[in-house]
Amino acid sequence: MAMPSAPLDRETNSYRWAVLGGMWLLYFSFGVIVASMAPLVRPISVALGLDYGDMGFVLGAWPLVYIAMAIPCGVLLDRLGPRRALMIGVAVIAASGAARGLAFNHLALLAAVAVFGLGGPIISVGAPKLVSLWFPASERGLAMGIYVTGSNLGAVAALSLTNSIMMPWAGQDWRLVLFCYAGFALCAGAVWLVISAHPQSRAMERRLAAEPRRSQLKQFAALMRLPMVRIVLLMSVGIFFFNHGLNNWLPEILRTGGMAPATAGFWASVPMAVGIIAALLIPRYATESRRLNVLLALFLSAGAATLMLRADAGPLLAFGLTLQGIARGAMMAVAVLVLIDSAGIGKRNAGLAGGMFFSAAEIGGVLGPLTIGFVSEATGGFSIPLTLLTGVTAGLVLLHFWLRAAARNS
Repeated sequence: MAMPSAPLDRETNSYRWAVLGGMWLLYFSFGVIVASMAPLVRPISVALGLDYGDMGFVLGAWPLVYIAMAIPCGVLLDRLGPRRALMIGVAVIAASGAARGLAFNHLALLAAVAVFGLGGPIISVGAPKLVSLWFPASERGLAMGIYVTGSNLGAVAALSLTNSIMMPWAGQDWRLVLFCYAGFALCAGAVWLVISAHPQSRAMERRLAAEPRRSQLKQFAALMRLPMVRIVLLMSVGIFFFNHGLNNWLPEILRTGGMAPATAGFWASVPMAVGIIAALLIPRYATESRRLNVLLALFLSAGAATLMLRADAGPLLAFGLTLQGIARGAMMAVAVLVLIDSAGIGKRNAGLAGGMFFSAAEIGGVLGPLTIGFVSEATGGFSIPLTLLTGVTAGLVLLHFWLRAAARNS
């Protein structure tokens, strides 16, 4: 059950949107840095003498660090408060971006990318923490939907502008491009610093600091004893397995289905565009009374999408990609809403709970692409991997009914 929210005065009502805007900009920077290397794989590989296996290991370095650091970052967020912790987070991801531009060999590049996993979780966990602090329960879905678009649009910007605008402007110097993206992240951090210097933000941190502190290990154990927390954490693994698996392999799935590479790239952009719209609209209407129904509909949409992706180019495939985009854009946001509004969480524990969510979720984020790649290589196609994804979504549906029973008893 959600905690009751105190009524907001007019000044707070205005300032909280500035807070959300600053958070959106940080999340946009997150998306830019995450996606910055994908368009530069070839020039970086040539410059540093890497093969695609080496580069694949580099690109997968930060999620592994992220898994280990998400819970500690959630603890840091609860202890320092969002204002200072988020500044640290964006500084670390900017340092990761700059270090990539300085890399001179495989090991240096690997370390530079891995550093992102130290700061990225602070941004991921800090966003729902801020939403829980500044927005009443009736508006958290809208606020969460807005900030989720930040990372998606940041990734779109990096993927679409790097080779078309940034590389020609930089004289085909990939290092300079990465330095520019790191500089942008620092500028976003400076904007956040200005926004969060407002007296209301400082007053919020003083109130949080005045609350009695408990052992984080004990608090972690207390949260893990809550059935709804355990179920949502299991859901997070399946959600990210589905999202990251299809995000990474969709163009190749479509290409092996008979599409030309350029056509496959166009069709693969459909879920991303639909996902941005879904992130804005669906969490807004996922109020507490209908949130579990919305989550079930999203899981069913994801399952249907895995079946329709087998179709040839045409209306059925387009509908399947649309359903994938809807599920991709809203599943995570709605699941996080369920978690932070669960009985026993509260605003004070939102950071730790968020860290637990993303730590568990990134296990699926790593396993999804790896499993699909391994199974497709072993079976000579994507039919069995798609069947596997259908099974994952069926598991999410079953977890939903378990979650509904736990909610009735909480």
